[in-house]
Amino acid sequence: MYHRPNGLRWRTATLGLVTLLAMGAATPSALATLAPTTTRPDHAAGTRLGDVRVLAHFDRAAGQVAESIAPEPGGSAVIGMISARQVVRVTRNGAVHVLATMPIPPGGGTTTPVVGTPGVTGVVRSDSGAVYFLYSAGQGGMTGIWQVRPSGEPRIVVPMPADSFPNGLVIDDKRGRFLVTDSTGGRVWQAPLRGGEASVWSADPALAPSGFFGANGMKIHDGAVWASNSDRGTIVRIPLTKAGGSGRTEVRAAGLEGIDDFDFTGRGTEILAAINQGSKLVRVGANGVQETLLDAEDGMQGTTAVAVRGNRAYVTNGANLAGNDPTLMLAELRRG
Repeated sequence: MYHRPNGLRWRTATLGLVTLLAMGAATPSALATLAPTTTRPDHAAGTRLGDVRVLAHFDRAAGQVAESIAPEPGGSAVIGMISARQVVRVTRNGAVHVLATMPIPPGGGTTTPVVGTPGVTGVVRSDSGAVYFLYSAGQGGMTGIWQVRPSGEPRIVVPMPADSFPNGLVIDDKRGRFLVTDSTGGRVWQAPLRGGEASVWSADPALAPSGFFGANGMKIHDGAVWASNSDRGTIVRIPLTKAGGSGRTEVRAAGLEGIDDFDFTGRGTEILAAINQGSKLVRVGANGVQETLLDAEDGMQGTTAVAVRGNRAYVTNGANLAGNDPTLMLAELRRG
Protein backbone atom coordinates (compact mmCIF):
# COMPACT_ATOMS: atom_id res chain seq x y z
CA MET A 1 0.00 0.00 0.00
CA TYR A 2 2.08 2.84 -1.25
CA HIS A 3 2.03 5.28 -4.12
CA ARG A 4 4.43 5.76 -6.97
CA PRO A 5 5.96 9.23 -6.52
CA ASN A 6 5.21 11.85 -9.18
CA GLY A 7 7.82 11.89 -11.93
CA LEU A 8 8.33 8.13 -12.07
CA ARG A 9 6.79 6.19 -14.91
CA TRP A 10 4.71 3.13 -14.39
CA ARG A 11 5.77 0.05 -16.23
CA THR A 12 2.86 -1.41 -18.17
CA ALA A 13 1.36 -4.06 -15.91
CA THR A 14 -1.47 -5.56 -17.95
CA LEU A 15 -0.63 -9.16 -18.80
CA GLY A 16 -2.28 -11.27 -21.49
CA LEU A 17 -2.90 -14.96 -21.11
CA VAL A 18 0.04 -15.81 -23.36
CA THR A 19 2.41 -13.82 -21.14
CA LEU A 20 1.05 -15.45 -18.00
CA LEU A 21 1.56 -18.90 -19.48
CA ALA A 22 5.07 -18.04 -20.58
CA MET A 23 5.93 -16.87 -17.07
CA GLY A 24 4.40 -19.91 -15.47
CA ALA A 25 2.57 -17.57 -13.12
CA ALA A 26 -0.91 -19.04 -13.47
CA THR A 27 -2.39 -22.51 -13.23
CA PRO A 28 -5.08 -23.76 -15.67
CA SER A 29 -7.73 -23.28 -13.00
CA ALA A 30 -6.56 -19.71 -12.46
CA LEU A 31 -6.59 -18.92 -16.17
CA ALA A 32 -10.21 -19.97 -16.34
CA THR A 33 -11.09 -17.09 -14.00
CA LEU A 34 -9.46 -14.36 -16.10
CA ALA A 35 -11.86 -12.38 -18.26
CA PRO A 36 -11.89 -9.12 -20.26
CA THR A 37 -12.54 -5.87 -18.47
CA THR A 38 -15.96 -4.26 -18.79
CA THR A 39 -16.88 -0.76 -17.62
CA ARG A 40 -20.21 0.00 -15.97
CA PRO A 41 -22.49 -2.24 -18.07
CA ASP A 42 -26.13 -1.63 -17.19
CA HIS A 43 -26.81 -5.35 -17.02
CA ALA A 44 -23.90 -6.22 -14.73
CA ALA A 45 -24.68 -8.44 -11.77
CA GLY A 46 -22.90 -8.17 -8.47
CA THR A 47 -22.37 -5.74 -5.63
CA ARG A 48 -23.39 -2.13 -6.29
CA LEU A 49 -22.59 1.06 -4.39
CA GLY A 50 -25.06 3.52 -2.89
CA ASP A 51 -24.88 6.65 -0.74
CA VAL A 52 -21.24 7.42 -1.58
CA ARG A 53 -19.92 10.34 0.46
CA VAL A 54 -16.72 11.92 1.74
CA LEU A 55 -16.27 11.22 5.44
CA ALA A 56 -13.08 13.27 5.87
CA HIS A 57 -10.70 15.52 3.95
CA PHE A 58 -7.00 15.42 4.82
CA ASP A 59 -4.19 17.98 4.61
CA ARG A 60 -2.18 17.21 1.49
CA ALA A 61 0.25 20.09 2.15
CA ALA A 62 1.10 18.51 5.52
CA GLY A 63 1.88 15.18 3.87
CA GLN A 64 -1.40 13.48 4.81
CA VAL A 65 -1.42 11.17 1.81
CA ALA A 66 -4.16 8.77 2.91
CA GLU A 67 -3.11 5.15 2.54
CA SER A 68 -4.29 2.04 4.40
CA ILE A 69 -7.50 1.58 6.41
CA ALA A 70 -8.37 -0.29 9.61
CA PRO A 71 -12.11 0.07 10.39
CA GLU A 72 -13.13 0.09 14.04
CA PRO A 73 -16.33 -0.85 15.87
CA GLY A 74 -18.78 2.03 15.95
CA GLY A 75 -17.86 3.41 12.53
CA SER A 76 -14.48 5.08 13.09
CA ALA A 77 -11.39 4.11 11.11
CA VAL A 78 -7.62 4.22 11.57
CA ILE A 79 -5.68 5.50 8.56
CA GLY A 80 -1.98 5.41 7.69
CA MET A 81 -0.58 8.67 6.29
CA ILE A 82 2.43 8.07 4.09
CA SER A 83 4.42 11.30 3.82
CA ALA A 84 3.26 12.70 7.16
CA ARG A 85 4.52 9.48 8.82
CA GLN A 86 1.33 9.44 10.86
CA VAL A 87 -1.39 7.14 12.07
CA VAL A 88 -4.70 8.96 12.49
CA ARG A 89 -8.20 8.08 13.63
CA VAL A 90 -11.23 9.37 11.73
CA THR A 91 -14.38 9.36 13.85
CA ARG A 92 -17.79 8.43 12.46
CA ASN A 93 -18.49 12.19 12.27
CA GLY A 94 -15.37 12.89 10.20
CA ALA A 95 -13.12 14.40 12.88
CA VAL A 96 -9.42 13.58 12.40
CA HIS A 97 -7.19 12.84 15.43
CA VAL A 98 -3.46 12.05 15.18
CA LEU A 99 -2.57 8.91 17.16
CA ALA A 100 1.15 8.75 16.40
CA THR A 101 3.80 10.51 14.33
CA MET A 102 6.98 8.66 13.48
CA PRO A 103 10.34 10.44 13.75
CA ILE A 104 12.50 10.82 10.68
CA PRO A 105 15.11 8.03 10.68
CA PRO A 106 18.86 8.68 10.75
CA GLY A 107 20.02 10.10 7.45
CA GLY A 108 16.54 11.32 6.61
CA GLY A 109 15.28 7.98 5.35
CA THR A 110 16.94 8.38 1.97
CA THR A 111 17.88 4.67 2.03
CA THR A 112 14.20 3.65 1.96
CA PRO A 113 14.08 1.23 -1.01
CA VAL A 114 13.03 2.68 -4.38
CA VAL A 115 11.21 5.77 -3.05
CA GLY A 116 14.03 7.26 -0.97
CA THR A 117 11.72 8.72 1.67
CA PRO A 118 10.21 7.16 4.82
CA GLY A 119 6.51 6.53 5.19
CA VAL A 120 3.78 4.86 7.21
CA THR A 121 2.08 2.21 5.11
CA GLY A 122 -0.19 -0.64 6.31
CA VAL A 123 -2.35 -0.39 9.44
CA VAL A 124 -4.34 -3.09 11.23
CA ARG A 125 -6.44 -3.40 14.39
CA SER A 126 -6.47 -6.55 16.53
CA ASP A 127 -9.61 -7.99 18.13
CA SER A 128 -8.38 -6.61 21.46
CA GLY A 129 -8.22 -3.10 20.02
CA ALA A 130 -4.45 -2.81 19.61
CA VAL A 131 -3.40 -0.79 16.57
CA TYR A 132 -0.32 -1.82 14.60
CA PHE A 133 1.28 -0.17 11.59
CA LEU A 134 4.21 -0.48 9.20
CA TYR A 135 7.04 2.00 8.86
CA SER A 136 9.27 1.81 5.79
CA ALA A 137 12.40 3.76 6.59
CA GLY A 138 15.47 2.06 5.12
CA GLN A 139 18.57 1.92 7.29
CA GLY A 140 18.60 3.04 10.90
CA GLY A 141 16.73 0.21 12.62
CA MET A 142 13.26 1.73 12.25
CA THR A 143 11.79 -0.38 9.44
CA GLY A 144 9.21 -2.88 10.67
CA ILE A 145 5.93 -3.40 12.53
CA TRP A 146 5.08 -0.83 15.21
CA GLN A 147 2.31 -0.53 17.80
CA VAL A 148 0.40 2.62 18.67
CA ARG A 149 0.35 3.18 22.44
CA PRO A 150 -2.05 5.38 24.46
CA SER A 151 0.90 7.62 25.36
CA GLY A 152 1.34 8.48 21.69
CA GLU A 153 4.86 7.04 21.71
CA PRO A 154 4.86 4.07 19.33
CA ARG A 155 7.02 1.02 20.00
CA ILE A 156 8.59 -1.34 17.52
CA VAL A 157 7.24 -4.89 17.73
CA VAL A 158 8.95 -6.61 14.80
CA PRO A 159 12.11 -5.17 13.21
CA MET A 160 12.46 -5.90 9.50
CA PRO A 161 15.41 -5.71 7.11
CA ALA A 162 16.41 -2.24 5.90
CA ASP A 163 16.25 -3.40 2.28
CA SER A 164 12.60 -4.46 2.60
CA PHE A 165 9.56 -2.30 1.95
CA PRO A 166 6.80 -3.52 4.29
CA ASN A 167 3.54 -2.35 2.76
CA GLY A 168 0.43 -4.49 3.45
CA LEU A 169 -0.26 -5.81 6.96
CA VAL A 170 -2.75 -8.42 8.21
CA ILE A 171 -3.19 -10.43 11.40
CA ASP A 172 -3.56 -14.18 11.08
CA ASP A 173 -5.49 -14.78 14.31
CA LYS A 174 -5.68 -18.54 13.86
CA ARG A 175 -1.92 -18.84 13.87
CA GLY A 176 -1.04 -15.92 16.14
CA ARG A 177 1.08 -14.05 13.62
CA PHE A 178 1.44 -11.00 11.40
CA LEU A 179 1.78 -11.33 7.65
CA VAL A 180 3.46 -8.49 5.74
CA THR A 181 3.92 -7.85 2.02
CA ASP A 182 7.35 -6.63 0.95
CA SER A 183 6.81 -4.62 -2.23
CA THR A 184 10.41 -4.23 -3.36
CA GLY A 185 11.55 -7.68 -2.22
CA GLY A 186 8.55 -9.48 -3.75
CA ARG A 187 7.91 -11.46 -0.58
CA VAL A 188 5.42 -12.08 2.19
CA TRP A 189 6.96 -12.11 5.67
CA GLN A 190 5.56 -13.64 8.85
CA ALA A 191 6.24 -12.71 12.48
CA PRO A 192 4.69 -13.67 15.84
CA LEU A 193 2.04 -11.34 17.29
CA ARG A 194 3.96 -11.21 20.56
CA GLY A 195 6.86 -9.69 18.64
CA GLY A 196 10.21 -11.04 17.60
CA GLU A 197 11.99 -12.02 14.43
CA ALA A 198 10.39 -11.93 10.98
CA SER A 199 10.90 -14.74 8.46
CA VAL A 200 9.95 -15.16 4.82
CA TRP A 201 6.61 -16.98 4.38
CA SER A 202 6.55 -16.87 0.58
CA ALA A 203 8.88 -15.59 -2.12
CA ASP A 204 6.85 -16.88 -5.05
CA PRO A 205 7.80 -15.21 -8.37
CA ALA A 206 4.19 -14.01 -8.74
CA LEU A 207 4.89 -11.59 -5.85
CA ALA A 208 7.97 -10.04 -7.46
CA PRO A 209 8.09 -6.49 -8.85
CA SER A 210 8.91 -5.85 -12.48
CA GLY A 211 10.30 -2.36 -12.17
CA PHE A 212 8.78 -0.74 -9.09
CA PHE A 213 6.40 -2.49 -6.66
CA GLY A 214 5.32 -6.11 -6.57
CA ALA A 215 3.28 -7.52 -3.66
CA ASN A 216 1.20 -4.71 -2.18
CA GLY A 217 -2.27 -5.19 -0.66
CA MET A 218 -3.09 -8.42 1.17
CA LYS A 219 -6.03 -10.23 2.77
CA ILE A 220 -6.70 -13.67 4.29
CA HIS A 221 -9.84 -15.19 2.76
CA ASP A 222 -11.24 -18.57 1.75
CA GLY A 223 -8.38 -20.55 3.33
CA ALA A 224 -5.70 -18.58 1.55
CA VAL A 225 -3.57 -15.46 1.49
CA TRP A 226 -4.50 -13.12 -1.36
CA ALA A 227 -2.11 -10.40 -2.55
CA SER A 228 -2.09 -7.75 -5.25
CA ASN A 229 0.93 -7.08 -7.46
CA SER A 230 1.07 -3.44 -8.56
CA ASP A 231 3.58 -3.84 -11.39
CA ARG A 232 1.90 -6.90 -12.89
CA GLY A 233 -1.68 -5.73 -12.35
CA THR A 234 -2.67 -9.03 -10.75
CA ILE A 235 -4.30 -10.52 -7.67
CA VAL A 236 -2.90 -13.89 -6.63
CA ARG A 237 -4.19 -16.54 -4.24
CA ILE A 238 -1.74 -18.56 -2.11
CA PRO A 239 -3.45 -21.45 -0.26
CA LEU A 240 -2.64 -21.92 3.41
CA THR A 241 -1.43 -25.41 4.25
CA LYS A 242 -2.54 -27.21 7.41
CA ALA A 243 0.71 -26.20 9.05
CA GLY A 244 0.24 -22.56 8.00
CA GLY A 245 2.72 -22.66 5.15
CA SER A 246 2.25 -21.50 1.58
CA GLY A 247 0.75 -23.69 -1.14
CA ARG A 248 0.83 -23.31 -4.91
CA THR A 249 0.19 -19.74 -6.08
CA GLU A 250 -2.48 -19.04 -8.69
CA VAL A 251 -3.40 -15.81 -10.48
CA ARG A 252 -7.07 -14.98 -9.87
CA ALA A 253 -7.34 -11.63 -11.68
CA ALA A 254 -5.23 -9.74 -14.22
CA GLY A 255 -5.38 -6.49 -16.17
CA LEU A 256 -5.58 -4.36 -13.00
CA GLU A 257 -2.79 -1.97 -13.93
CA GLY A 258 -1.63 0.10 -10.98
CA ILE A 259 -3.62 -1.85 -8.36
CA ASP A 260 -2.92 -0.93 -4.76
CA ASP A 261 -5.13 -2.44 -2.05
CA PHE A 262 -8.31 -4.55 -2.27
CA ASP A 263 -10.95 -6.27 -0.13
CA PHE A 264 -13.72 -8.84 -0.46
CA THR A 265 -17.35 -7.72 -0.65
CA GLY A 266 -18.86 -10.60 1.33
CA ARG A 267 -20.11 -12.34 -1.82
CA GLY A 268 -17.70 -15.26 -2.08
CA THR A 269 -14.53 -14.19 -3.85
CA GLU A 270 -15.94 -10.99 -5.36
CA ILE A 271 -13.43 -8.16 -4.82
CA LEU A 272 -13.32 -4.37 -4.68
CA ALA A 273 -9.93 -3.16 -5.94
CA ALA A 274 -8.36 0.27 -5.42
CA ILE A 275 -6.58 1.30 -8.63
CA ASN A 276 -4.09 3.98 -7.66
CA GLN A 277 -2.78 4.75 -11.12
CA GLY A 278 -6.23 5.06 -12.69
CA SER A 279 -8.01 6.67 -9.71
CA LYS A 280 -10.72 4.01 -9.75
CA LEU A 281 -12.58 1.55 -7.57
CA VAL A 282 -13.14 -1.63 -9.56
CA ARG A 283 -15.36 -4.62 -8.83
CA VAL A 284 -13.76 -7.94 -9.79
CA GLY A 285 -16.26 -10.79 -10.02
CA ALA A 286 -15.49 -14.36 -9.02
CA ASN A 287 -15.08 -15.10 -12.75
CA GLY A 288 -12.56 -12.26 -13.20
CA VAL A 289 -14.91 -9.89 -15.02
CA GLN A 290 -14.18 -6.29 -13.99
CA GLU A 291 -16.40 -3.24 -13.70
CA THR A 292 -15.51 0.31 -12.69
CA LEU A 293 -17.78 1.44 -9.86
CA LEU A 294 -16.17 4.80 -9.04
CA ASP A 295 -13.75 6.97 -10.98
CA ALA A 296 -12.48 10.56 -11.18
CA GLU A 297 -15.99 11.85 -11.85
CA ASP A 298 -17.00 10.46 -8.47
CA GLY A 299 -14.08 12.08 -6.65
CA MET A 300 -11.45 9.36 -6.97
CA GLN A 301 -7.93 10.85 -6.78
CA GLY A 302 -5.08 8.35 -6.58
CA THR A 303 -7.21 5.66 -4.94
CA THR A 304 -5.07 3.75 -2.45
CA ALA A 305 -7.13 1.40 -0.27
CA VAL A 306 -10.51 -0.17 0.38
CA ALA A 307 -11.84 -1.94 3.47
CA VAL A 308 -15.25 -3.63 3.75
CA ARG A 309 -17.10 -3.96 7.05
CA GLY A 310 -20.65 -5.24 6.96
CA ASN A 311 -22.62 -3.19 4.45
CA ARG A 312 -20.07 -0.37 4.26
CA ALA A 313 -16.94 0.15 2.21
CA TYR A 314 -14.25 2.62 3.30
CA VAL A 315 -12.11 4.00 0.45
CA THR A 316 -9.02 6.21 0.72
CA ASN A 317 -7.74 8.58 -1.95
CA GLY A 318 -4.13 9.63 -1.54
CA ALA A 319 -4.23 12.33 -4.24
CA ASN A 320 -0.67 11.33 -5.04
CA LEU A 321 -1.04 10.77 -8.77
CA ALA A 322 -3.98 13.07 -9.47
CA GLY A 323 -5.61 15.99 -7.70
CA ASN A 324 -4.77 17.52 -4.33
CA ASP A 325 -7.67 16.43 -2.12
CA PRO A 326 -6.86 13.24 -0.16
CA THR A 327 -10.01 11.83 1.40
CA LEU A 328 -11.66 8.99 3.25
CA MET A 329 -14.90 8.03 1.51
CA LEU A 330 -17.73 5.83 2.71
CA ALA A 331 -20.11 3.87 0.50
CA GLU A 332 -23.09 1.63 1.13
CA LEU A 333 -22.84 -1.87 -0.34
CA ARG A 334 -25.90 -3.21 -2.14
CA ARG A 335 -25.34 -6.85 -2.79
CA GLY A 336 -28.69 -7.53 -4.50
